[in-house]
Amino acid sequence: MKYVTSVERSGIEIGKKEHALSLVTRLLNRRVGNIDDTLLECLSGLSVEELDALGEALLDFSSMADLTNWLDRR
Repeated sequence: MKYVTSVERSGIEIGKKEHALSLVTRLLNRRVGNIDDTLLECLSGLSVEELDALGEALLDFSSMADLTNWLDRR
């Protein structure tokens, strides 16, 4: 088993977050329309776990209001 340094571990976590953010953003754009920069900034502040939860929750979204309500509740 290869030893993973803290720098490598940090890079892996950053990559996971970037991937999750990219996926959730694309899904939201298709589901509720284009995400403005303010909401995108809010999304980028979410953890990987929160992005995963949002990815599941967005299946029930029908408008941008659903997204803003979800963000307000978290």
